[in-house]
Amino acid sequence: MDNAIILQVGVKVLLQNEKGKYLLLHRSSSKYPDIEGKWDIVGGRIDPGKTLMENLKREMQEETGLELVGEPILIAAQDILRGSGRHVVRLTYTGKSRGEVVLDMEENDEYKWLDWNELMQLEDIDRYFKELLGKASLLGRLRGEPL
Repeated sequence: MDNAIILQVGVKVLLQNEKGKYLLLHRSSSKYPDIEGKWDIVGGRIDPGKTLMENLKREMQEETGLELVGEPILIAAQDILRGSGRHVVRLTYTGKSRGEVVLDMEENDEYKWLDWNELMQLEDIDRYFKELLGKASLLGRLRGEPL
């Protein structure tokens, strides 16, 4: 089959701490030199055969050492079409976290806990996360409702 497309699923989470601030990670420039939008939220591709929550918790642990508190809320599903051979479906959640951040320095070289206004002013954000921040229907859920 000449036109085969590889389908991948990614899980991401906008984490909020007990102080109501949101976690953003800065992608490592050495690992991701060509990616625009270095600031992103926690997450990555799923391991097939594991549930979405198992994968989300694994990504959180690997990237930040944080623990997920309660049930996250699914806020968006996005199509990421990169080239002709790959289609990524990105599922984004909001959730609360507990613990101290311990970065996987190979993946990310910096992190910030930001309040809503600081988050909205941050530049060099991942384009798919920025797309979510620009959707009026999601802003109320993200900003106004406690997680």
